[in-house]
Amino acid sequence: MTTPPMLMPDAVAVTAGYLRVALAARGVTVPVGSRVPSPRPPRFVRIERIGGPANTIVTDRPRLDVHCWGSSEEDAHDLMQLCRALLGAARGSYGGTVLARPVTGGPQFLPDAETGAARYAFTLDITMRGQAL
Repeated sequence: MTTPPMLMPDAVAVTAGYLRVALAARGVTVPVGSRVPSPRPPRFVRIERIGGPANTIVTDRPRLDVHCWGSSEEDAHDLMQLCRALLGAARGSYGGTVLARPVTGGPQFLPDAETGAARYAFTLDITMRGQAL
């Protein structure tokens, strides 16, 4: 018996969608996505896939960088810590796939090179299940 081709979900889109909903549930409404918003608000979250291997034939293990900008260093730090906690607790089905046992690395203070704006970042590894074609 052969395994059918597996279609892996867009890790950034699923993670951003989860985080957007989880933040809003706590009264925090900030843009969350893969790009810097235009016009650029003082607070936002940018998620980027930076690699990660296929875990098994049916699972993917994306490595994501999560960057959190704020109106001050403290604001960026607090937003980053909230995002880190919410993603660290993510379990179960979301967006047609599974977020399971994420592991974080970091955090680190990375002021924006172009603007000097306050930014904190951390790295997140998650496991996602694909769907058979």
